[in-house]
Amino acid sequence: MLAQNVSNNVVDIEDLSRLKSDLNRLQAVDVGEYISKLPRKKRALAFRLLNKGQAINVFEYLPPEIQQQLINSLHDSRVVQIVEEMSPDERAVLFDELPAGVVKRLLHELSPEQRQATATILGYSEGTAGRVMTTEYVRLQEGLTVGEALEKIRRQDRDKETIYYAYVTDYNRKLRSVVSLRQLLFSLPDALLRDIASDRVVKIKTETPQEEVAQLMKRYDLIALPVVDREKRLVGIVTIDDVVDILEEEATEDIQKLAGVSGGDEAALSPPQVTIRKRLPWLLGNIALYVTAANVIAPFQQVITIVPVLAIIMPILANSSGNVAFQVLSVTVRGLGVGEITPKDTLKVLRKELLAGLGTAIGLGSALAGLSLMWAPSGEHWVSFVAGAVMSVNVLIAVTLGTVLPMGFKQLNLDPALICGPLMTTTLDAIGFLTFLSLVSFALQVLP
Repeated sequence: MLAQNVSNNVVDIEDLSRLKSDLNRLQAVDVGEYISKLPRKKRALAFRLLNKGQAINVFEYLPPEIQQQLINSLHDSRVVQIVEEMSPDERAVLFDELPAGVVKRLLHELSPEQRQATATILGYSEGTAGRVMTTEYVRLQEGLTVGEALEKIRRQDRDKETIYYAYVTDYNRKLRSVVSLRQLLFSLPDALLRDIASDRVVKIKTETPQEEVAQLMKRYDLIALPVVDREKRLVGIVTIDDVVDILEEEATEDIQKLAGVSGGDEAALSPPQVTIRKRLPWLLGNIALYVTAANVIAPFQQVITIVPVLAIIMPILANSSGNVAFQVLSVTVRGLGVGEITPKDTLKVLRKELLAGLGTAIGLGSALAGLSLMWAPSGEHWVSFVAGAVMSVNVLIAVTLGTVLPMGFKQLNLDPALICGPLMTTTLDAIGFLTFLSLVSFALQVLP
């Protein structure tokens, strides 16, 4: 209730004392949402009301563009203090959005330890485990006892991002085993780590794609996953909150690509200029694609003049096959994205989709034939049979393309979502129009 009350109020200079009290009692994520919804000029004012600990927590929940606005409006000492206390992975995300000059200045102001941690993460390619990992993890040497390990955690690791898993390494930092906090708490103090830790460690390399990281954590039901370099030295961990962000990012990107919208920074409340920049290039590209479909129709203008009912039938033909393709495409891309299927399953998936598509083809073909029969004037009822047949064939083509194309892209290590809906529907329009009009033109020549 408190969060709702604060979120519904606009900052009032006369109520700053009460607002300060409310904001510092709320959960950081609620305060971040509240500040994000404020007018730009009042965000810095509300943020300055937060105490040090709350400000650090809230800052990580703010969108990158608002983080940058606050950095420009706060005193340098406050900015450095906040950035210093951020987790290295969140700091790396922030630095990706800031101008190079600001990043250089902030890096110079960080402590040597935090500067090194941030530089390490920024050194890896975007979209890899190294870029989303944090360097804040619990590392234990394999020669320790349980009692020594717990004492080390109490003294040195209380500020780590997670302590539920501790990673056991040798003196060269090579990962040997993993032990849970539960195991440590319920083992005798003089027991050796090497005797209770598990050497069956699920680990990833710094260059592992972030989508694969998310799939592994889901598969093995983990809350953290260790990251090693090429020499098998432990360099960081990916935590469950990072995976949630990865899954949201990947799902958003795939949905936008399938809809023909550039992936990236467009959200529901993005400024109009961002929306235009993201959508207009795709829409202009679609016009170019539809020119191809239009060129297919152009040579048959006389045929359409002779049989005007074709102008009614063609939009239904195009829309229906395009919808079938988009359905199949969405299911296939989703299956590839979550790891349910791989390109090796292409024939199995295609067989299943063709069987389902056959029933769909018969149903849609019969429906279009029936409608065409009602619309066609006497003497042109034969058009309905041509329309039904072409619809059935186009549906089967749509099913095939919607399955095979994303599988092929995945096999080539390309993003399957690049086969966007508009591209698929335009291709099917061209195939359907060409087939339909060619058959009608042929029928006009042979029929008396």
